[in-house]
Amino acid sequence: NSGNQVKTSGKALIGGAFSLTDQRGNKVNEKTYPGKFKLIFFGYTYCPDVCPTELQVMSIALDILGKKADRVQPIFITIDPERDTVAQLGDYMSNFHDSFVGLTGTAEEIKVAAKAYRIFYAKAENEKSPKDYLMDHSSIIYLLDKQGNFVKHFNFGVKPEELAAEIGKFL
Repeated sequence: NSGNQVKTSGKALIGGAFSLTDQRGNKVNEKTYPGKFKLIFFGYTYCPDVCPTELQVMSIALDILGKKADRVQPIFITIDPERDTVAQLGDYMSNFHDSFVGLTGTAEEIKVAAKAYRIFYAKAENEKSPKDYLMDHSSIIYLLDKQGNFVKHFNFGVKPEELAAEIGKFL
């Protein structure tokens, strides 16, 4: 019985409009980086493990791509706007590839961006120390084409060499 086969067509419903602020205080949106592929990861600067690991993987992949990396705009979008101010992002982003952009905004602006990319996030309350909370969140790297269309995603644990090879196929 072939009635059980699932056929898909059309675009993945990932990506879309956002309005945020970069680590230099500039307002940006999904059209700010024309002519570039976008490599997007949602996380937060106080993340103890997953976020710095994934941003490092993205940085190494860009180094592997060399000059081709000029065609890619890596973007880190916080899911913790309460603590991830423009200044905090500026400090944090200096730990990664020079071309990285860190984006923050109001809680509502972050909610809109996360929804567009189907990102789950929630505060894990810490009753002993309310300011030292962690955030539960999706850990996915997205690749979008020059028009902002979803191309591919990479799950946590992707190796930098594999990420660079896959991105390189589209450049």
